[in-house]
Amino acid sequence: METSSIESAKTESAKPEAAKPEATKADADASATSAREVVVSVKDLAKTYRTGFFRKKVEAVRGISFEVRHGEIFGLLGPNGAGKTTTIKCLLRLVFPTRGELKVFRLSPEKRESMLRVGYMPENPYVYRYLKPLELLDLCGRLAGMDRKDRRDRSEAMIDKVGLRHAVDRPIGKFSKGMMQRVGLAQALLHDPELLVLDEPMSGLDPIGRKEIRDILLEQKRRGKTLLFTSHILSDVEMLCDRVSILQKGSVTAEGKLSALLTSEVAHSEIELRGVSSALRSRLAELPEVALHDAEAALLVTVRESEVADALREALDGGARVVAVRPQRKSLEDLFVEKR
Repeated sequence: METSSIESAKTESAKPEAAKPEATKADADASATSAREVVVSVKDLAKTYRTGFFRKKVEAVRGISFEVRHGEIFGLLGPNGAGKTTTIKCLLRLVFPTRGELKVFRLSPEKRESMLRVGYMPENPYVYRYLKPLELLDLCGRLAGMDRKDRRDRSEAMIDKVGLRHAVDRPIGKFSKGMMQRVGLAQALLHDPELLVLDEPMSGLDPIGRKEIRDILLEQKRRGKTLLFTSHILSDVEMLCDRVSILQKGSVTAEGKLSALLTSEVAHSEIELRGVSSALRSRLAELPEVALHDAEAALLVTVRESEVADALREALDGGARVVAVRPQRKSLEDLFVEKR
């Protein structure tokens, strides 16, 4: 009986062994995915500069924290001087933080192996003005440790991707601001990094150029790349970002998914009226939280959603013609101003 039980146990334990290599590989893949879930971690980051003859303290960043997760587009938003670029430079060790803990791929940014997986595009790319685009990309590829064939193939591909084929024989010093941005993006993408850090990537681009760059960034996301970028062009942020962090004077004032920050609830509506008499205008002005604006031959009445029915009733009773009723939902611009 004991022997039979032992043999049975041996048989049972032998069964999973055949599938063990596959299970182990799956577990390893799952573990790797889990390990890369948080790509960038910033905790209590602060940076104080000393400027001027008297070495006056300037707090550029004041204890901010955020995380960027694998495969998402994360936006750092804020006006000029909010601390966006300083945060990026601390993360990439271009300047040293006063305090805080920074991790890229769970490693300190000081570790070379973490930075090799990062592509960086500064707001104002620093380039040798007498080099041509392919020469600059070859230099960047050599600095990234790429071999000669990869440098050549990837450089040609990046020139086409960012739309600079027509200027391939022109010195970069003669490029416009928008063309310089395209060169900066090309060098950031050159070594096919896992994390793209882009500082104001849309700066200086015309509407067509901005759309082309947005398409490239969305393509990178579809390929499983992670993107962290700064911007003050809010329309681009709304089209691109999964999550955002809003900075004001070096501090985080709001953070989260755009879908959560920008509620879909209608708080106010705008009613466009024509043929409004002065008496009707006076009655409409008495509604709670109303705003009246003249627009050519029309009157625009902005009221709380709960007051729309009363406003329409007053307008119709007063002989006005209702042209349109437009629900007003909170935009990213509204949130941005609200959090100042």
